Amino acid sequence: MVVRSILTKAIDGERIDCDQAVMLLKEGDLLELGEAAHDIRCRKNDPEVVTYHIDRNINYTNVCVYSCSFCAFYRRKGDEDAYLLSFEEIGRKVEETLALRGTGILLQGGVHPDLGISFYEDLLSYLRENYPMIHRHAFSPPEIKFIAKKERKSFAEVIERLKKAGLQSIPGGGAEILVDRVRKRIKAFPKCSADEWLEIMETAHNLGLKTTATMMFGAGEEIEDRIEHLRKIRDLQDRTHGFTAFIGWSFQPGNNEMSDVRKATSFEFLKMVAVSRIFLDNFQHIQSSWLTQGKKVGQIALRFGADDMGSIMIEENVVSAAGLCYKMSREEMEYLILSAGFKPLQRSNLYDKYYYDTEELDRISKYYWEKLYSPILSR
Repeated sequence: MVVRSILTKAIDGERIDCDQAVMLLKEGDLLELGEAAHDIRCRKNDPEVVTYHIDRNINYTNVCVYSCSFCAFYRRKGDEDAYLLSFEEIGRKVEETLALRGTGILLQGGVHPDLGISFYEDLLSYLRENYPMIHRHAFSPPEIKFIAKKERKSFAEVIERLKKAGLQSIPGGGAEILVDRVRKRIKAFPKCSADEWLEIMETAHNLGLKTTATMMFGAGEEIEDRIEHLRKIRDLQDRTHGFTAFIGWSFQPGNNEMSDVRKATSFEFLKMVAVSRIFLDNFQHIQSSWLTQGKKVGQIALRFGADDMGSIMIEENVVSAAGLCYKMSREEMEYLILSAGFKPLQRSNLYDKYYYDTEELDRISKYYWEKLYSPILSR
């Protein structure tokens, strides 16, 4: 009865508190949670439409000064397989994205000890000047924190300079769980404390940049820690309204120091998606985050509060380094959405443009397809 009264309260548009959210995760029936979350999702978004995005994760370097326990991607400077991509290599990846009707890139890497702010400014300027049509969603809070420390500048000064160079939005990477006790246990604290992550995001919002909010759960934290994370981003959203979407994903225990941690089940994942929708009453968009749980579970999440399937992920290196490698084409993405009972609609990174008419995308795609592949096919 208590769980039902909490769900009724949320469906009626009232805000639930942290204790009530904890109860939903611990005691709520999965299907009841999903039904309530879907009702709320339909009130906030077109009930008939599910959106998706075509972009590419470009990890410009795998060199990192930090050594988070959960990360299988990072390398030390000097390691045999350490790398730093050239601007030309990054440009090639952008062109491949455009050839596939992509509209954005998510650009982030390890925290490389040798890279100062001029590298990031030059990279953004290069991309803006050569590929003005691609959205530059780049550099998570840990990268911004490191730049600020290295250059002895404030977060605001760094973000202002990056924005001037061509930064258009900031990804939510590095959030993990925004509880420092948890962050210290998984060795995520040195790169960014919970307060620093939130401060960087609030600073970006106040400077006119939109960002995403993320959460990596299932790394041994308590249920209460997950809800505390959601409370912190909900409070920040109340102040700034700067988050475009919430993306939660489950930790992948492979090729890292936490390989003995039990992997979150699909049941737990769907519960988390549903409670995120119910609790985050000031977020319009919740992504289904199919990358870590697989396509079918991502599809099911569309009935548990998610209104967006995220990206087709032309390239992804961080999660795949943990041994998980799901791939998706645009055609498969649209099929999954259609077969779940919705109309698929490609969107921009910021949810501010929807591609009902794809003539522009087709024209750009054709140009870059011919540029990249015609010389090869004509041999």
